[in-house]
Amino acid sequence: MTELSRRKMLISGGALGALGALSMATPAHARPLLEWTWAPSGSIAGSGAGADPRWVWDEEADQLLASLLDRGAVPEVNRLLWNWTRNDQPLPDGLPADLRDFMERARQLPSWADPAKLEVAATFNKSRGIYLNLCNGVGGGMLATAIPNEARSVYYSKGGADMEDRVAKTSIFGFAVGALDAYRPGGSVVVECVKTRLVHAAVRHLLQQSPHWGGDIPISQEDMLVTWHTLPTFAMRKLLEWRVPMKPAETEAYLHVWQVTAHLLGIRDEYIPATWDAANAQSDQILPRNMGPTPEGVELTDILLSQLAEQTSPASISRPLCNALARYLVGDQVADWDGIKREPVWDPLIKAVWPKLVRFREGLIPLPLVPETAWVIDEAVRQYILFFLTKGQETKIEIPTINRPES
Repeated sequence: MTELSRRKMLISGGALGALGALSMATPAHARPLLEWTWAPSGSIAGSGAGADPRWVWDEEADQLLASLLDRGAVPEVNRLLWNWTRNDQPLPDGLPADLRDFMERARQLPSWADPAKLEVAATFNKSRGIYLNLCNGVGGGMLATAIPNEARSVYYSKGGADMEDRVAKTSIFGFAVGALDAYRPGGSVVVECVKTRLVHAAVRHLLQQSPHWGGDIPISQEDMLVTWHTLPTFAMRKLLEWRVPMKPAETEAYLHVWQVTAHLLGIRDEYIPATWDAANAQSDQILPRNMGPTPEGVELTDILLSQLAEQTSPASISRPLCNALARYLVGDQVADWDGIKREPVWDPLIKAVWPKLVRFREGLIPLPLVPETAWVIDEAVRQYILFFLTKGQETKIEIPTINRPES
C-alpha cells in the first residue's frame, strides 16, 4: 500500500482503528521526530507564532502550582474545592488569592464559544452516547497506553498506583463533557476542566523530581493535543467508519464542544483545530511521532482491561471479549504495542458483528422514543461504571502532592 493510500484511508476513517497505517511500524522513541509544520492558520485563533508545541507548556498554571506545592497549600486547597462542583458555583472562600485569581480567569468560556453549538453537541451526545463512550473510554484508554509520554506520566504519577481511582477520575471528566447539561449552569465540565488543568500543572512539577522520570517536562501542549486527538478526532473517525448517520451541524457541534474543552484545559487557541480537516491534518502529524510501546503502557493496559472485564461476567468470557473489543477499536499495531492478546474466536466475531449492530441500532433511531430510551440505557451504563470504579464512594478530581509511592 502506498503512503498516499494509507493517508486516504486514515482520513476517511477506514483505517483509523490502526492509527498505525501512517508510518508507524517502529516505536515512536526509535524514530526521529518529524518537524512541526501544522499551520496556526488552521486553528480556532486563525493565527499564531507557529512554535513547536513539544516545547510549550502552561506557564501561568505551572508557576502557580509549583508555588502552592512549595508552600504546602495543596491539601487545604483540595479540601476547599471538594464541594465546588457546578459551572455556576462561586469559588469557595479561603482559597489563596493567587489561585482564586487564576481560577476565576480559567473558568471563563472563550469569546468564540457558541452556546447554540454546545446545545446541539449535548443532543448529539444524547443519541450517540453508546458509540462515543466506547470510543472515548475503551478506545481512548488503549490509545493512551500506546503513547509513551502519557503512559509513563500516568504510571509514575500518584494516579498510577491506584488505577481504579485514576480511571474513575478520568471517567468523571469524560462523562462531564458528554453530559446533557455539560456547559449549562448546572453542568460540571468547566469545574472538571479547571481542576484537571491544575492537576496537570502539579504533575509537571512533581514528575521532574521523580527518580524514574528522565525525559523532558511532561504534559506539553503537544502531549495534551495528542490526548485530545485520541478522543474527539478518534471518535469522529470511527463514527464515519461505522457509517453512523450524522448531520453536518452535529459533527460541527461535536468538534466545538471539544474545542471549548481544549481551551479550558489550557491548550492555546493557536493549536486548537478550527475544522475537522484541520484536526485530521494535525492528528496525522503528531500521533505518529508520539506513539509506540513501553513496559509501563503494557502494564497499564492489562490493568485497564482487567477492570473492564470485572464489570461483566463470567470472567472467563469477559476478558477475552474485552481484548477483542479493544483490538477491534484500535487495530493490530496499537493492540500489539499494548500487549493485548489475540483472541482467535472473539476477534473475527467482533469485527463481523459490530458493524451489523450499528446498522441495526441506527435503523431504530428514527422511531418515536428510541433516542430517549437509548439515552436512558447509556446513562445507566455510565452510572454503573462510575459506581463500580468508585466502589460507591464519592470520588472527585484532586491535585496530587506526591508522585507514585515506591513499592
